[in-house]
Amino acid sequence: MSDRGYPEAVADEFPVPPTEFTDREERPIEIRPYESTEDGYEALVEMYDAFDPADRAQGIPPGGETRIREWLDAILGDDCLNVIAWCGDEVAGHATLVPDGDAYELAIFVHQEYQRAGIGTHLIRGLLGHGQAEGIRKVWLTVERWNRAAVSLYKKIGFETSDAESFELEMGLRLNPDADADADADADADADPDTDPEENGGER
Repeated sequence: MSDRGYPEAVADEFPVPPTEFTDREERPIEIRPYESTEDGYEALVEMYDAFDPADRAQGIPPGGETRIREWLDAILGDDCLNVIAWCGDEVAGHATLVPDGDAYELAIFVHQEYQRAGIGTHLIRGLLGHGQAEGIRKVWLTVERWNRAAVSLYKKIGFETSDAESFELEMGLRLNPDADADADADADADADPDTDPEENGGER
């Protein structure tokens, strides 16, 4: 939807994966962009096959291996961005950006055995860093308003509520400047030939 609201200010820079950290359970975790390998794909299927149905929202992730594979095939395509939280050879979590008009919808899933360990925060920040590096401008998500921990996390990262009329909150984030903002910046630089784009951070 092109009329969805987003903050005017561009978000701070996020870390670009791969990144590593130790979670609250002292487990080594690595955030990496998804790579299309058979082992990586099967590890992701295994994580979702063991996913707690109580943690599903709006019917995702779907139940049953066949439906899981169909869903993954749709969101692991070239037009989507995906990052995985790895604990050794096991998938601890997965986050994705799916194109939706002029923006991308964010969805994140952390396996129940890895929840409340700080992995979700790193996973989202890694996905947003990946999106910034790829030039994605706007991201939105929905979250149940009763999920105060998630709402607080999204606000801390920089998301702002754009629609609060239903039982779900819709939140938006501006990752990179809009195209017209880029054009304005280029026009300003052309008007001042002494301006060095590198001094202003260069292009994102």
